Amino acid sequence: MLGDRNAPTATYAKFSPDFHQNKAGNYIGGQFLDGRENDLAGQAGDPPLNPVEMGMPDKAAVVARLQENQDYVSAFKQLFGASVFDTPETAYAAMAESLGEFEKTELFAPFDSKYDRYLQGEVELTDQESLGESLFFSQQFTNCNRCHQVKAFPGSEGETFSNYEYHNLGVPTNHAVRAANGKAKNFVDQGLLAHPDISDPTAAGKFKVPTLRNVAVTAPYMHNGVFADLRTVVLFYDKFNNAQRTLNPETSKPWAAPEVADNLALKTEDFQASALKDAEVDALVAFMKTLTDQRYEHLLK
Repeated sequence: MLGDRNAPTATYAKFSPDFHQNKAGNYIGGQFLDGRENDLAGQAGDPPLNPVEMGMPDKAAVVARLQENQDYVSAFKQLFGASVFDTPETAYAAMAESLGEFEKTELFAPFDSKYDRYLQGEVELTDQESLGESLFFSQQFTNCNRCHQVKAFPGSEGETFSNYEYHNLGVPTNHAVRAANGKAKNFVDQGLLAHPDISDPTAAGKFKVPTLRNVAVTAPYMHNGVFADLRTVVLFYDKFNNAQRTLNPETSKPWAAPEVADNLALKTEDFQASALKDAEVDALVAFMKTLTDQRYEHLLK
């Protein structure tokens, strides 16, 4: 089966705070695109039982599979006690906790991209990348940092390029995925409103701001994978400020309507910005490519 949402990256996921509301009442953090799991252990426990991922029938079946490996059995008992396999619940929770702890290691957050090396004085950015950096962090010319900056600039070492808030960007339906996974034609992904503890209608269509770390090598884009190219994403944002951006370059047709037309963030004053020139669009893409972990740089086009 095919899922309806784009898979969030596990890299840098440990920096997403526990799901909560800030003083302004805005939801922040959690795991998954709708924040439905509070932490990494909760996130790790979902895929094995998800019918569109690993599709195991229940926790007992997963635990039985784990017990086929004697190294796992020994390690689980050593770490969690001799009784860890007495019930599927305890063993499954131990598995999820172990995966969550693994995702907290430096392997998942090396901070060794070209941008990180540039901040350490080890490399220089090209003129195009430097322009993209200036535009990205600008308080005047773009609104990128409205969602994708937490730390002060300059000197943004350890920046994860997400504030972990939730917004409805007016992303259109991915009809190709929707047709392939067999969901009803009238199905609407409500995003944050699908969180089991949220009933506020203003949450409809909102999804968590993703990290931009490794964004250049993790296509497709948006919560439903509707765009194939990173440049298309920048143009999609720019169309709200640039009347000339009328066509989706991937379809050569007008931009499709939002899946959820309410609560559109990019039509608010907070997200207004100057229209971008083509060279500025390319510079932003070039800068975002510098956020690629060193081990993935060979994947860059």
